[in-house]
Amino acid sequence: MDDPYKLLGVERDASEATIQKAYRKLAKLHHPDLNPGKPEAEAKFKQISAANALLSDPEKRAAFDRGEIGADGTPQAPRDFYRGHGDRAGRTKYQSEPSFGDDDLESLFRNAFGQRSRGGFAMKGADLHFTLSVGFIEAAKGAVKRLTLPDGGPLDVTIPVGLKDGAILRLKAKGQPGAAGGPAGDALIEISVAAHPFFKRDGNDVIVDLPITIQEAVVGAKVRVPTIDGPINLTIQPRSNSGTRLRLKGRGIAGGHQFVELRIVLSPSEEPALEAFLAGWTPVHPFDPRAGMAPS
Repeated sequence: MDDPYKLLGVERDASEATIQKAYRKLAKLHHPDLNPGKPEAEAKFKQISAANALLSDPEKRAAFDRGEIGADGTPQAPRDFYRGHGDRAGRTKYQSEPSFGDDDLESLFRNAFGQRSRGGFAMKGADLHFTLSVGFIEAAKGAVKRLTLPDGGPLDVTIPVGLKDGAILRLKAKGQPGAAGGPAGDALIEISVAAHPFFKRDGNDVIVDLPITIQEAVVGAKVRVPTIDGPINLTIQPRSNSGTRLRLKGRGIAGGHQFVELRIVLSPSEEPALEAFLAGWTPVHPFDPRAGMAPS
């Protein structure tokens, strides 16, 4: 793998926030789901995901910066390994020494990687970071979504009921495999909840603006109203105004409610009979709907 800093287009002293911002921008650009039939995009997505996984882990990033691991996360010999043990007084550079045995080699690597056992250089795998877009109703009611791992494999993600925009799910041991028997990293999934055409969320309550006709507002009606569980019938009382809020108990998210706000709309077509009636109509109880709005 190429230099992870260059892959993400960040400086070597970039902050974690800068790295995440750069990764998300590139991930959205090259994600396989957004580039069907483009293997080069999938390959690029795998590269930037692996780069982000390494640089998002403070320990691995530090080890990479010191030259202890490569860009793919595998252990590397220290940069002065051969010079320190080959260029000794009175000897030719890099010549082999009978006294330099397996125990010496293991001791060297134990010091380089902080290992204290003879069982190899076990290292936890890197965490993987994803952004997953879910629909409003999927987030409200829960769902199972599938995303694509850097190696092209699928990962099913359970969206719990009522998940909010920006929430981060951690899937244990679903990240990069560990080295030399070390545990796998985790998958960290940031949830992006898509806006809905008419549902809005306020805590666990759902808000819906419901257009009604002038006739329905004046004489009342039974109308169909959408909810996250499907449409239901709602009674509009006579003489209902725009802004009237009706509560549908328990129809929100995870025990919340749904509130329906009425909004009177006129037909886009002309209604000559209605216009003629209103032009000659004298209210029995005249009132000024703008009373109190006069400037003081």
